[in-house]
Amino acid sequence: MPTRDAHLQFESWAREYGPIYSLMLGTKVLIVLSSDEAVKELLDRRSGTYSDRQDMYIGQTLCSGNLRLLMMRYGPKWRGFRKMVHNLLNITTSREYVPYQMLENKQMLFQLLEQPRDFLKHIRRYSNALTTTMVFGWRTPTYEDEDMKQLFEGFSEFAQINQTGTAGLIDFYPILRRLPDLLLPVQKKAKTLHKHEKRLYLKHWLNAKDAVEKGTIQPCFCEGMAAAQKKEGFDDDQAAYISGTLLEAGSDTTSSTLYAFVQAMLLYPEAQKKAQSEIDRVVGDRIPTMDDESNLQYVRACIKETLRWMPTTILGAVPHAADKDDEYMGYFIPKGAGVLNNVWAIHMDPRRHPDPRRFKPERYIDDTQSLYDSAANPDGTKRDVFTFGAGRRICPGMHVAERSLFLGMSRILWGFNIEPAVNAAGIKILPDQERLTQGFVCMPEEFQASITPRSQARAKLIRREWHDAEKQCLDPETKQWLKRPQA
Repeated sequence: MPTRDAHLQFESWAREYGPIYSLMLGTKVLIVLSSDEAVKELLDRRSGTYSDRQDMYIGQTLCSGNLRLLMMRYGPKWRGFRKMVHNLLNITTSREYVPYQMLENKQMLFQLLEQPRDFLKHIRRYSNALTTTMVFGWRTPTYEDEDMKQLFEGFSEFAQINQTGTAGLIDFYPILRRLPDLLLPVQKKAKTLHKHEKRLYLKHWLNAKDAVEKGTIQPCFCEGMAAAQKKEGFDDDQAAYISGTLLEAGSDTTSSTLYAFVQAMLLYPEAQKKAQSEIDRVVGDRIPTMDDESNLQYVRACIKETLRWMPTTILGAVPHAADKDDEYMGYFIPKGAGVLNNVWAIHMDPRRHPDPRRFKPERYIDDTQSLYDSAANPDGTKRDVFTFGAGRRICPGMHVAERSLFLGMSRILWGFNIEPAVNAAGIKILPDQERLTQGFVCMPEEFQASITPRSQARAKLIRREWHDAEKQCLDPETKQWLKRPQA
């Protein structure tokens, strides 16, 4: 097993051994699905068999205190919590968050105007502030917020710990768990991470719970979870991890995708020009809104192509597991086997996507399905991207993510040009699109870019839109919500 860029090895094996192959990892079996049809058949059509997780000692027991929904075993407990999350993020409820997305987006545009070199910080604040509002009822007004820094750094460390060979060895050879932390430092790192993470999530949850009891909380997920806790009796630690890991997922994946999009616009200026031309034709001099989405098909194609070209869950995040013996294509799949959605190999399959490492939105120019509708398409070959998972474990935040990405991409391209930065000698600095961060959730390694307003008139409108929203909706001192913004 490679210590870096495991997705490349998994793709290589898929080309050599076909759409389904297995790895013997210590005492466990991992089945790797590397075709759209295999994922559709097993993880979607047979989801009743493939919705479990394997025992993940490092990730779930040590890093998460057996509380993390992402790694929780399938059963009544998981289904109950999943239902709560669905009620927060389903297609009907998610429409209520559009005003929040609009306002946070306006601040991001303003910050890109004022501090363009810090574009990664602004993108991260945008996705984090939206998620804290939906989950806890308060927003993150600045990137310098220590809690937000801890969230991104902690999740990055969590992803790296669980991608290491040592973590795999301890999962696959349970006898190693008896060794002291001195001999297995990854165990100590996992325990320390859990201690800090739990403290952060508990603080957020208990503050939200207190606001619910006082009647001062903004409408959000924790309001419903507080009622569910009284009815069902789960403890504060579990409530903290449900809300905290929602915050993780919503903050990290959306920001990583937008960051990848900026890199794509840098490396493929012809796509940037086509998207800007469409935006200018459809929208003109006003800022795009969600009402423009159906008329901005090339921008929608950019969303799908970014998710394909640079998938954040590059190997499907966490493998599913079979809860009984099964058979597929003549292969025997034993009960307890891990089943991995090899997202990278599917996205880079030249039969699905010729010249797959080229960013080419035209691949999706005739695809008008939403991300959710595409994932639900009974024909697996018609599915657009596999970044959001499959089956009963599919990402419940797809509706929110699609809107956040549309607003982010369309408005950045409406307001700004993205060009290479130059060094002291005047030479353009271009990033390497193959250099990615490590872990089961990834993004491009940090890079530079020159982001400049397309016109002074648009810069002026960006400033006015943000200042008006700030004055109407936010407390001048705390920068928290005074009232719900209007879309």
